[in-house]
Amino acid sequence: MSTAGPTERELEPLSLDFYRRDAAEVARDLLGRYLSRSVDGSRRAVVRIVETEAYLGEIDAASHAAGGRRTARTETMYRAGGIAYVYLIYGMYHCLNVVTGPEERASAVLVRAGEPIEGVDWMAENRGARPPFVPGQLGGGPGKLCMALAIDRSHDGVPLDRGEIVLSRGRPTQPDRIARGPRIGVDYAGEAASWPLRFGIAGHPEMSRPRLE
Repeated sequence: MSTAGPTERELEPLSLDFYRRDAAEVARDLLGRYLSRSVDGSRRAVVRIVETEAYLGEIDAASHAAGGRRTARTETMYRAGGIAYVYLIYGMYHCLNVVTGPEERASAVLVRAGEPIEGVDWMAENRGARPPFVPGQLGGGPGKLCMALAIDRSHDGVPLDRGEIVLSRGRPTQPDRIARGPRIGVDYAGEAASWPLRFGIAGHPEMSRPRLE
């Protein structure tokens, strides 16, 4: 867990062009970037993204948009990249995704884990956790991360370059520090289950399990 606060440069929002690329490219490039959550202009929490998963849209059997599926929930995925796609799993955990690519591509990147940088006390309160914290306790998984940052379905479709949820420059990860492997929990997706579309900062302690080394 980092003790150094974010700098002004690190908090510069990423441009919309950053998102309007292939989902796998965006997933790699999100590692090390900062995810900021502001509340009422008086409270802010910041995490450094350490783990992501790419979902490639219609061609990807693991995607919510597989085969061109469109529902009220997934319609957000078909918008142009640079907005949040938030859904609920198991009726209790929210997951934050970054919509990528051009309009109608329906690709996205799941933010799987983040290292707390600022606002740790608020994140801990949201998670019902008390110090000393073990690695991954606050943001080491997509459900944990959304709980810690109080992200829910009300944030579905919000822009990511301004407002309550902002993705910023942060501290980009060097290519030789990036590990990759198959995505987690998509065994139902046939061949797509083995696609190496999970990315992480190699060996980072705040990553979800199993850790990418």
